[in-house]
Amino acid sequence: MTSPTDPTPDAVPDPGSPDALPEDPALAAAVLEIEAHVAQDGWDQPARLYALVDTATLVAQEPALAAAMAIDGPGDDGSFTPIEQDGLPPGQVLEDALQTIAWPDSVTGCAAVIERLVLPPEVDDEIPDDPTAAELFAREHPERQEVRMVAGVTRAGASYCALRLRAHDDEQSVVNGTELVPGLLDLLHATLHDPLHDLAHDTQPHPHENP
Repeated sequence: MTSPTDPTPDAVPDPGSPDALPEDPALAAAVLEIEAHVAQDGWDQPARLYALVDTATLVAQEPALAAAMAIDGPGDDGSFTPIEQDGLPPGQVLEDALQTIAWPDSVTGCAAVIERLVLPPEVDDEIPDDPTAAELFAREHPERQEVRMVAGVTRAGASYCALRLRAHDDEQSVVNGTELVPGLLDLLHATLHDPLHDLAHDTQPHPHENP
């Protein structure tokens, strides 16, 4: 059972595997901050979308917004502040929503959170073609893994991901890396760079919840 936002087969390793070094430490810090924040609310959550804005720029240009989010200083040089966006409309999946989003220039990056059922690659041939039957097959399969994925990207091209297994639901078991969910990363990059998105709606960052 695969979708564009499924992790790669080797992206769900045993907990404790070495983490990939981030190409952008500020992005990695933001992704891990989001992951820890979302984890506090437990499992079976809807998808979430975040704008990533430069903290110093936010404090300088939007002091009232920064104060409302309890940000009292510019933070570390180059750090990002995640700003959660409104939830998706009922029935809309994250993959479809991302294809309609274009971020304004004030947004330096973006991140998404999504939960997925993942099956081992060797059962791919057993998965029914019918989507409803495939979902039921995945939910009942004894080797299923429930995974929460947090993926973030920047306009500069950096990416970072954090994956948490429901079976190993603790901070020490979170798996980090730069390319763990390539399909989701591609969709997020497109919202920042794809000119076709200029014809879609322009998403303005606004506070919904501060991780």
